[in-house]
Amino acid sequence: MVAVDTETMGLDHRRDRLCLIQLSSGNGIVHLVQFVPERLGGRGYDSPNLKALLTNPGVRKLFHFARFDLAALHGAFGIDVAPALCTKIAAKLVRTFTDRHGLKDLCRELLGVDISKQQQTSDWGAANLSPEQQAYAASDVLHLHALWEKLRALLIREDRLELAEACFRFLPARARLDLMGYTDPDIFQH
Repeated sequence: MVAVDTETMGLDHRRDRLCLIQLSSGNGIVHLVQFVPERLGGRGYDSPNLKALLTNPGVRKLFHFARFDLAALHGAFGIDVAPALCTKIAAKLVRTFTDRHGLKDLCRELLGVDISKQQQTSDWGAANLSPEQQAYAASDVLHLHALWEKLRALLIREDRLELAEACFRFLPARARLDLMGYTDPDIFQH
């Protein structure tokens, strides 16, 4: 299993480009893959090894708010990332007593870890990322494995793991719908 996160220029996948991918296998090491247009030499997002990892059916990809990241990755690479797991969906299925499902809240409440979100809205398209941006980006994947284990136990306890897995399987299609503009109106609303 590999934890994955993305940073983009903004929140509109049709307008805002992918800038950074963070990866961690859960061993405390984070790999940052930066996409800077002038360094790409006109090759776009040609990253065959990264695409192979993200589409490998034998490697589970762990996200927080996978819907956003899968849309960013599909938009940049033209791939469906699978199989994917999402800690945000898991939290919403088992922590129905709260509306606090953000990564910062979950890390604090389930792991006793405080992470900073101060760099969340910084310029991810910069050619050189600051140490603060790098630390922020790393923190977004460093704790996902431990968080998943806590949430997986709750999904099992509440007999909702099968439902969560069905939601996870649908995520690539949901991301493609987002890229096509089916967020408002949402085709699943009345």
